[in-house]
Amino acid sequence: MAHVPVRRKRAAALLLATLTGAGCATVHDLSAPTPVPPGPARKATLTAPPPPQAAATPGVPPELLQPGATLTLAQVVDIALAHSPLTRASYRQARSEAANVGSKRGAYLPTIDASATAGRGKQPSLGVQSGITATTYGPAASLYLLLFDFGGRSADVEEARQGLLAADWHHNSVIHDVALGVQEAYFQYLNLKAQLEAARASLEQARVGSEAADARHDAGVATIADVLQARTALAQARLDVDGLEGQVLAMRGALATAMGLPATVPLDVGSLPGEVPIDRAHPAIEAVIADARLNRPDLAAIRALAGKAAAHVDAVRAGGLPSVALQAGAGRTYYNAASLDTHLDAWSAHLALSVPLFHGFSQTFDLRRAREDAAVAQAEAEGYEQQVVLQVWTSYYGLETATQRVRASRALLDSATESERVALGRYKEGVGTVIDLLTAQSALASARAQEIQARADWFVAVARLAHDSGTLMPSEDIAIVTEEKK
Repeated sequence: MAHVPVRRKRAAALLLATLTGAGCATVHDLSAPTPVPPGPARKATLTAPPPPQAAATPGVPPELLQPGATLTLAQVVDIALAHSPLTRASYRQARSEAANVGSKRGAYLPTIDASATAGRGKQPSLGVQSGITATTYGPAASLYLLLFDFGGRSADVEEARQGLLAADWHHNSVIHDVALGVQEAYFQYLNLKAQLEAARASLEQARVGSEAADARHDAGVATIADVLQARTALAQARLDVDGLEGQVLAMRGALATAMGLPATVPLDVGSLPGEVPIDRAHPAIEAVIADARLNRPDLAAIRALAGKAAAHVDAVRAGGLPSVALQAGAGRTYYNAASLDTHLDAWSAHLALSVPLFHGFSQTFDLRRAREDAAVAQAEAEGYEQQVVLQVWTSYYGLETATQRVRASRALLDSATESERVALGRYKEGVGTVIDLLTAQSALASARAQEIQARADWFVAVARLAHDSGTLMPSEDIAIVTEEKK
């Protein structure tokens, strides 16, 4: 046998090792038991999988968690956007769509593949009864370049680009949704904190009324019924305070969760402003609707999906048209046998014209389906635009209603405050009844709660109108809840 060079032996061994080991990279335990429930009323015995490793997220600055530190609304929103899994997911989806655009653009570039073969076989040969046993191996390369396809590649790229635009707009929409959600939780937290302070004030007034009833009873000018009724009102006021304290802590956890943080984070956000700019001017409803049609990111995402469906029609249509491509290849084959130790080179290059003739009408129906899907996407975009207009209309007049409620609740609070003051004075002077006093105190507590709720609802209404019109909460309103502290 002819001598085989050492380098060829090593190359062949390396190639064979690579080919035989490629399919053995992953090994599954096929003998592992598959648990099933033992019966319809029994649970399957399962081992809980370990929790996935949490992705690293930016932390809250330590100085903002110190006792006495308060987070502004802008800081709350920034932390929420940085920590929210929703914004991270939509961001990754946009990056995925961007990679898809790059993949589709790759169709304009040549495709180059490399391969290698190795084998050993026996070939019959004239004059040799036993034939020739030979080892062959060698590399090869091929090139494919699509030259012309009647716009198929450009349609694929446009479809991917519209998908990227839709993902980008969706990411912007998620940012707006997360911001609105955390703003609503923020104002609800401020509302409950203010409600707790009001309940404590009502508790103090109930204590004063109970002391007055005790004093009148001790002086012999009031019955024990007055004392018991006053004590009942005092106990109810204490119960209200206890209930609100629990709600405040629960809402603080809800706000932390909305910010993408653990519910146990000890954050504080100040207090609800005592004054709101209810008299500030705002644009007419027509202008707000026009802004929403232009700026709403979710509406733009729906429109981009309609554009993607329209581009898909062009891509499917091009699939039934001819294409011209350049194909080329080159290779070298080494032979090692008893009578032969050499190699041969081969190459080829040619233009290929491909003309689709008949594929069982699948091309026709694929094109018909793509057109119908595009029509559906367009109709959905038009319908969604109408929903956007309705949302703006509803939130606009929701803000108008919230403004009127702030005015009415302030007038109610002023009247109830004066009524309670008079009722308490009359009762202490002995010319009023305990029923009058308790009724006035209950009305004052209700008026306080309604006035606080009206202020919180006004800020939520502003945030919702800003969201529905495609913008974030106006900076002047953020400044109010940021700078004004009780």
